[in-house]
Amino acid sequence: MTGGIICINKPQEFTSFDVIAIVRKTAGTRKLGHSGTLDPMATGVLPVFIGRAAKAVDLNPDNVKAYRAGFKLGYESDTEDIWGNVTQSDNTHISLDMVKKAVEDLKGDMLQTPPMYSAVKVGGKKLYQLARQGIEIERQPRPITIHDAGLISYDEEKREGVITVTCSKGTYIRTLICDMAKNLSTRGIMTSLERTLSGGFSLSDCITIDKVRTLTTEELYNSLIPVDRIFTCYDRVELSDKQRKMFLNGVVLDTERMNIDYANGTNLRIYHKDDFLGLGVVTADKGMKVRFLNVLA
Repeated sequence: MTGGIICINKPQEFTSFDVIAIVRKTAGTRKLGHSGTLDPMATGVLPVFIGRAAKAVDLNPDNVKAYRAGFKLGYESDTEDIWGNVTQSDNTHISLDMVKKAVEDLKGDMLQTPPMYSAVKVGGKKLYQLARQGIEIERQPRPITIHDAGLISYDEEKREGVITVTCSKGTYIRTLICDMAKNLSTRGIMTSLERTLSGGFSLSDCITIDKVRTLTTEELYNSLIPVDRIFTCYDRVELSDKQRKMFLNGVVLDTERMNIDYANGTNLRIYHKDDFLGLGVVTADKGMKVRFLNVLA
């Protein structure tokens, strides 16, 4: 039982830590990690890395995420969503065409200021801890990219709708909705959030928490997604028996002797007889070499 990845469709009112605790009980190991924390009221894709695969949590090259989010215009809350305290409201009429344009205008690169109710750390403290004390501090905006955004539905009378967003890591959808509302000269809050894509995994890859609870440890491990799936964007390199031993001992391998030719900085998937060993990175150190980036074996 070496490990791998299991994708959970996180239910509402569960924290990401709650999910880890349930999976840990079935997996029988403390070597677990997850990529991309979800707020308790959010649902959707949460990849959980088990066993040796836990080393790969921060190495996933695919940082694209996708969401389906509900919103309501005309309201503002302290948490930027429906679960906070409403602080202001207005009766501004916003037409369907206006919303369509505002959603279209979300696409592209931008700077986004993290909300106070977030896990971003400033001075060693998480912002939401300060927010709960009634403290608001200045936050530095961070670059994000909205790859795509679309309007699924919008009810002009209720001023409620649903959007889809494909974005870079670190994007706050509720803040995006607030900013969209400001561009419409009104206010806005998020009413629901489902993550449909994370780290190359979609809802079709997921199982439920209830399903995890029914699995034996053996059944869980047999259903794991191999960790090398997240690295398929890197070229595959096979090692000989001797090279495998050297690689696992941290020895730098000579690309010329390996008969491979890659540019400096190229990441590679390293295998021995179809056994995934880890990642390598080509470096220009006294000629082109392959250093180990992470060993999962």
